[in-house]
Amino acid sequence: MDEKTLIAKRVALEFKDGDLANLGIGLPTLVARHLPTGIDVFFQSENGIIGMQALPQEGVAWNDLTDAGGSPIGAIPGAAAFDSALSFGFIRGGHLDVTVLGGLQVDEVGHLANWMVPGKMVPGMGGAMDLVSGAKRVIVAMTHTAKGESKIMKRCTLPLTSVRRVDLVVTDMAVIEPTEEGLVLKETAPGVTVEQVLAATEAALIVPAEVPVMPISA
Repeated sequence: MDEKTLIAKRVALEFKDGDLANLGIGLPTLVARHLPTGIDVFFQSENGIIGMQALPQEGVAWNDLTDAGGSPIGAIPGAAAFDSALSFGFIRGGHLDVTVLGGLQVDEVGHLANWMVPGKMVPGMGGAMDLVSGAKRVIVAMTHTAKGESKIMKRCTLPLTSVRRVDLVVTDMAVIEPTEEGLVLKETAPGVTVEQVLAATEAALIVPAEVPVMPISA
C-alpha cells in the first residue's frame, strides 16, 4: 500500500454518518474512496456544491461541474449547487463538521502552514484560511517528511494558514493529536516503531505508555 492510500484510509475512519465535509485538493480527495461501509458523507466544495462525488465513469466530465481545484466531479442525486458566497457562508458560519486538508508543516502548537512557499508561484490561499478557522474539526493529511526533512516542526517556518490549533494530524508514519499540553502520539503506522517516529519528527512528542498501531479502513 502506498503512503497516500494509507493516510487516506486512516483519515476515512474519522468520519461519522451524515457528516458535512470538505476535502482539500490533492491527497485529501482520496479519502472519499475509502469511507467505511454504511457511512454516508455529504462532501462540500468551496466553489459551490454539496453532494459531490467522483465521476461515475471516464468520459462523462462536464466542464461546469468541478471541484475547487478545477477537476471534474460527479454529483449524487439531490446534490445542491449554489454560488461561492453561500458556500463560504457554510464554512465561515461553522456548519462544516470536518475538513481534511493537506499540509506543508504543522508545529508543536498545532498551527498549520499549507498554502504558500515564499518565492514560489502559488494560485492563492483559496479556502484554506476559512476552512481551518471555520470547520468544527480540522484534520491534516500529509506525509511525515519531505526530502528527508520533518514536516512536524517545533515552529512553522512557512506562513501560517490560521492561528487555530488543528484537531488531528495523520501521516504515513503516525497519528498525532495537538493538545493544550503539546503533540500527543496517538498511533503508529503498521510496521513503524515509536522510535522511528521520534527520529523523523523535529517537534517534541508526548508518548503515552502504550501506542497502538493505526487501524485503516477496508
